[in-house]
Amino acid sequence: MTTAQTAQTAPQPSMRLRELVFGAACAAALRAAARLGVADALENAPTAVEDLAAAVKTEPKTLRRLLRALSCHGIFAEQPDGTFTHTDMSRLLREDDPNSLRAIALWCTEPWTWAAWPLLDEAVRTGHNVVEDLYGKEFFQYLNEDAPESADVFNRAMTTSSVQSARDVAQFLDLSGCGSVADIGGGQGHVVASLLEKYPTLHGTLLDLPRVVENVDPRLRPGGALADRARLVPGDCRVAVPVRADVYVIKNILEWDDDSTSRTLRNVIEAGGPGARVVVIENLVDDSPSMRFSTAMDLLLLLNVGGAKHTTESLTGRLTGAGLVIDDVRPVNPYLHAFDCTVPA
Repeated sequence: MTTAQTAQTAPQPSMRLRELVFGAACAAALRAAARLGVADALENAPTAVEDLAAAVKTEPKTLRRLLRALSCHGIFAEQPDGTFTHTDMSRLLREDDPNSLRAIALWCTEPWTWAAWPLLDEAVRTGHNVVEDLYGKEFFQYLNEDAPESADVFNRAMTTSSVQSARDVAQFLDLSGCGSVADIGGGQGHVVASLLEKYPTLHGTLLDLPRVVENVDPRLRPGGALADRARLVPGDCRVAVPVRADVYVIKNILEWDDDSTSRTLRNVIEAGGPGARVVVIENLVDDSPSMRFSTAMDLLLLLNVGGAKHTTESLTGRLTGAGLVIDDVRPVNPYLHAFDCTVPA
């Protein structure tokens, strides 16, 4: 019986719990496969482990053990003759896949995570992050100063995620008749770039920290295809939003502590003024299609920055508490929801 056939049998509760407590083994196996480049080495035809091992410079016997463990979860598939093939999930570990999650897989299993997860009970007990006690520094300060390789993985993971979700956001948002849009805390500007490509007369502004704006999407840089309609503003949205626009997009940044979230919303409302449209896009932990992913990310946010993913109710409370009027709430894709709001007169 192949591992794919074995995986089809639903486990009893006691065995399912045993599997779950070994979740770290699956995460570590994914990380190992991503770091070794197994998915990139495996082409479309069934491949012998010995050939794969030669391509990724590993021992055949131990590589087979790794592949067998992953195949139980539908990541790669073992054939009756002992060769392995791709599955829809294993292809997402390839660098060249347009929907690649390789960088995300590496980011979620970085070395600091293995030190932080065992302290989850302490974070739950206190409500505070554990990274500052572990490393003596705020999370992003630690990354940039003490773990530059991990910081690079983070940046690549966020870029990958942003590029993929930007396509969905641009397709979802109707900005017909709008003259300008501002992406607040918009990273490298993939959402702005996608919107400017969709709407040829639209002007866009990206606001983010100086070190982030320095690495902006090439389309928005001087000389880029969209540069004549793009404005880059280095700054911290928690301090000020010196941007006037018809529409403000706030995507996946209201996960900080309550004070930072409140200050950001207040600054956007002051910048936009009465009638401005504010579109807040977030993962929701009560969003059933993606709850396993969103709730896991919610706990990771607690560990590293003391932040949280929102429920529909909690985000609604934050937005209305800040003074916004919520006009509509709709899913953007299976893991993102958009809260379409207006600054009242």
